Amino acid sequence: MSKISLYQKTKQVLSRRNRSLIVELVRSDFKLRYQGSVLGYLWSLLRPLMLFGVLYVVFTKVIKVGVGIPHYPAYLLLGLVLWTFFVEATMSGLNAITGRGDMIRKVSIPKYTIVISTTASAFVNFIFNMVVVIIFMILGHVAFRPTLIFVPFFIAELVLFCLGVSFLLATLFVKYRDFSHVWEVSLQILFYATPIIYSLAIVPVRLRKLMSLNPLTQIFQDVRSVMITPQTLTTKQVFDSQLGRILPALIVIAVLTLGSWYFRRNSRKFAEEL
Repeated sequence: MSKISLYQKTKQVLSRRNRSLIVELVRSDFKLRYQGSVLGYLWSLLRPLMLFGVLYVVFTKVIKVGVGIPHYPAYLLLGLVLWTFFVEATMSGLNAITGRGDMIRKVSIPKYTIVISTTASAFVNFIFNMVVVIIFMILGHVAFRPTLIFVPFFIAELVLFCLGVSFLLATLFVKYRDFSHVWEVSLQILFYATPIIYSLAIVPVRLRKLMSLNPLTQIFQDVRSVMITPQTLTTKQVFDSQLGRILPALIVIAVLTLGSWYFRRNSRKFAEEL
């Protein structure tokens, strides 16, 4: 019994140390990111807002994609904020190990904490950006419905997806430095393949199921449905069953499992390859 209790106590201490390390890494990331910047953190708010301004004018006044979508300003901004979090988390995750190369070579620390800290740092920015979305909802007279209680579950799914992708990217980037360019192109494709600026309802029926397998499509549409308007076409409605949610969720689990396994398998060699 004493050995078991000692093991459990040691495990608890190590987990506390790892949590403290993640917190310190997040703090240092914020300090480095906004060091010497006049506006500081405001830039993390201005980026999605400026993009929102451009896209809102283009897709309501010129192309008029947003016509017919209830509360389109809040609808669009929410999509951009979710997308910004995904981009920031995965791009930071890609550079997580190579960016901390000096520390990894000098200090023995759990490598996974570095990747987790990049996702956590992006998540802090995401929380503040969501405050702006809520302000837009209030200004746009969006009704706050009881379905808001489901938002944290979909956000948790997005965080896990970002983490799985980040584990994969961080490992691949240590070995293949060209992978940063591959991911940048992939993000551009994903941006237009995910219903961020347009409604899933305008996508040809034969392509909807294929697009709905994308976890980002499922998450974005579900969050919009419970936060902005119930008229949002969700992936559950596309499949006319819970498969519309189950299949993308299974992909998230598969990506997280594969990413953590691949990262753990290669992490011992990071110091040699950096």
